[in-house]
Amino acid sequence: MALSRHIDLAYADAYEAARPGLPGSDLPWLGKLRAEALARFREEGLPTQRVEAWKYTNLQPLAKAGFAPSQGAEGSLPAHLADALILPQDAQAHKLVFMNGRFRPELSELGPLPAGVTLMSLAEALAGRAELVEPHLGRIAAPNGHALISLNTAFMGDGLLLHVPDGTALERPVHVIFAGLDEARPAAFHPRLLLVIGAGGQATVMESHAGAEGARYWSNPVAEIAIGRDATLHHYKVQAESTSAMHLASTKARLAQGGRYDSYVMSLGARLSRNEIEVVFAGAGGECRLNGGYMMGGRQHVDNTTLIDHAEPHCTSREVYKGVLDERSRGVFQGKIVVRAGAQKTDGHMLSKTLLLSDEAEIDSKPELEIYADDVKCGHGATAGEIEEDALFYLRARGIDREAARNMLIEAFLQEIVDEIDYAPARILLHGQVSGWLEARNRSR
Repeated sequence: MALSRHIDLAYADAYEAARPGLPGSDLPWLGKLRAEALARFREEGLPTQRVEAWKYTNLQPLAKAGFAPSQGAEGSLPAHLADALILPQDAQAHKLVFMNGRFRPELSELGPLPAGVTLMSLAEALAGRAELVEPHLGRIAAPNGHALISLNTAFMGDGLLLHVPDGTALERPVHVIFAGLDEARPAAFHPRLLLVIGAGGQATVMESHAGAEGARYWSNPVAEIAIGRDATLHHYKVQAESTSAMHLASTKARLAQGGRYDSYVMSLGARLSRNEIEVVFAGAGGECRLNGGYMMGGRQHVDNTTLIDHAEPHCTSREVYKGVLDERSRGVFQGKIVVRAGAQKTDGHMLSKTLLLSDEAEIDSKPELEIYADDVKCGHGATAGEIEEDALFYLRARGIDREAARNMLIEAFLQEIVDEIDYAPARILLHGQVSGWLEARNRSR
């Protein structure tokens, strides 16, 4: 008998009880979208490690955890989470706070918006601006063969709508804070971010995900991004969830002619995490930059899986992921660049670099190029190893003790890529996350 390629998840059985309370329950088109997504999930289930894209990440713990749809978290944002998530100059940002996936307007701060820009929770948008949501929701992040997107589509309880009209620049960044807290039962929440940047538009979005230490929950966010002709989106994310939590995120972006997408993801929390990003060049002359960093210890598992689809000519992509793994942690990098027939003058490069601080840490890297055009410049690389002894010797010879020297080299390794972030407050926040992780690591030794 052939082994199953999918895992059953009893969580889907909670849909009928949850459905009446989900946003947009009175919208026929949305009800149809949710029902079709749930039916697809019931048919396909969670992927096992026999599915190539999930070869290195096991979702059996998710199926066994007994998660239930979140009932929401009350009260204020815990002080230690607020301190960790606040951006420098955050008063200049539009701030939206979600606790266990539910929007908390009393904790949020929205400043004046340019004419025509819509920024609100997804639940509010479905209640009052559904005409902005319907043309985009489920079109780019379609629940076709992707179990986690199917579940998000069925169960999405809230999230964000950012709609920037043609020719408009949103000067203030948008800072979206997702906080995870304990509930009576381990909770699951499925935020949906819908980011639509019109032709010639510009915006910066920062996602911060964090959780109360020890809180058991599953965050399953999906970001669905449409970038118009000659438009630009800077999209930064820090994932610092509870180390008892699971964070399984999917981002799908589609770039029109001349569009630019700039992404950076920093992962340092969660027991099990995966950031899956897919970018499609749907018009010529686009640019994409996917960068990321990760810092893991204990038995944490982090998976960065990316796909850049060069479907049109004269597009450029750059991708660099750098990580540090300590103790018995495990990292996965699966990066793929596809160059379609006719996508001439493509320029695509990808690099994965990992520092292993322990003999028991492990990294699985699988960079791939799939090229069907002949006039292209593409390359990939992957390295993994320990801190160089020559560099340690150089620092120790100048009176720096071994532990401090190691920390300096680790910090320099990660901050090299953080320094490339254009948005200064995000750069400062991520520098702080790197330093904080090293300080916590030193205290635990």
